[in-house]
Formats: sequence, structure tokens, C-alpha cells
Amino acid sequence: MDSEKMKGMLPMRNRSMAIVIRDNKILMEKVFYFNRYFYTIPGGGIEEGETPEKTALRELKEECGLDGKIVRPLAVQYKKDGSIEYSFEVDIPANQSPILGYDPEVAGDEQAIKEVCWCSLDEISERDKVHLWAFGLAEVGDFIKEL
Repeated sequence: MDSEKMKGMLPMRNRSMAIVIRDNKILMEKVFYFNRYFYTIPGGGIEEGETPEKTALRELKEECGLDGKIVRPLAVQYKKDGSIEYSFEVDIPANQSPILGYDPEVAGDEQAIKEVCWCSLDEISERDKVHLWAFGLAEVGDFIKEL
């Protein structure tokens, strides 16, 4: 998928993400955007009339099939394009396991989300970790020790 096509599919708008931790592992999605695979956390665009908190929980449900509750806000990022990204620590019930969901922002049959998994930090590339730190991962559990 080229960047021009991607821009048309994902308009620049405010976004909200969920950081979910279990057994010192992070809930991650392996996605395919911009002709490459990378790992990210569940999240997406804030819909009209929706709070960032509601968005994080909705996206977690759509993309990973999980019901969660907000523990606390972690970070707010003001992007160059004028949009804002919010991230939240989210707790899920111990009896829930993630499933491969869908990204409704991506039109067509080819879903960007390829896998949902629990990853330890050493399983995540340095490039992908940068985003996790920006989303506030250092404020969750013992992850500050990794910095």
C-alpha cells in the first residue's frame, strides 16, 4: 500500500490508543502499512462526539475483541499536522484473550492488521519501541527500568 493511498484511507485526525499489559508483555498488532510490516498498539481515529477514552476502548474491541476499562491516561502528543494522539493504560479481564479483529478505517478486503499478540520488549524492534515510549509505556509497570 503506497503512502498516497494510505493518506486517502486514514485522514489526519485525532487518535486514541490503548496500552494493555499482561505478564510484563504488551498487547501488540502486527500491521502492514506503507509497504512494510511493523508492530503497534490498538488504536484509531476519534469519531465525532466521542471522547478519547471511549475511542481507545472501542478500538480495542474492534481490533482485538477485548473489553477493557481505562486505568489512567498516559500521554498526549501534539502532531505536526495539528492532530492530537492520546494514549491510555487499559485493563482487561484475566479470562479474555485477544483475537484478530479488523480496522474499519481501511476500506476493502485487505486488512492492515495481520496478527494480534503479546510481545515482550525484546521482541519489538527499536523503531517500533520509539512509539511505545512516546505513548507513555515507561509509566506502566516496570517498563521504566528498560529505559
